[in-house]
Amino acid sequence: MTSDSNNDATDGKEQPVYSGPSKSQVKRDCEHLVDLGEEILKLKPDELKTLDLPDELKEAVTTALKIKSRSGLKRQRLYIGKLLRSLDNETIETQVKKIQHQHDTNTAHFKRLERWRDSLIANDKETLNEVFSHFRNIDRQHINQLIRAAHQEAKQDKSPTASRKLFKYLRQLESENADNEV
Repeated sequence: MTSDSNNDATDGKEQPVYSGPSKSQVKRDCEHLVDLGEEILKLKPDELKTLDLPDELKEAVTTALKIKSRSGLKRQRLYIGKLLRSLDNETIETQVKKIQHQHDTNTAHFKRLERWRDSLIANDKETLNEVFSHFRNIDRQHINQLIRAAHQEAKQDKSPTASRKLFKYLRQLESENADNEV
């Protein structure tokens, strides 16, 4: 009897197979869009202006930035995620990632300049040669004076005025080098 009932179930119409995303995948996608909305909220005001956001989303982001209540902010973040679901969120996500990459690149350059400055003050000749090879238009006499002054300040435990000047000079060289490459 059990074999007949099994055959009846399979002999009839075949069950349609759902080929869409699973409920869990839909939830993950929604959570991703809410996270994207949070990343948008973390951007600085001038960076927000560079994003190509629809008016309704701009208004929602502006409102979210004004909200101080924690639960109200949570609701607004969910609303921004809902708005992103109905928009072309891939282009917005690409723009946000581009801005974040720019932050990461600037931070890496800044840290490299700090390492160079600290090594130069410690009289590391390898770093000095690396700086000379990286910046072709460097004023060798000027940088040597800055290094010497910063080294003397470090020995005498004075405020790091020359160290700041050395860092500014390295940053200036870096920006000139970037301008020449573009």
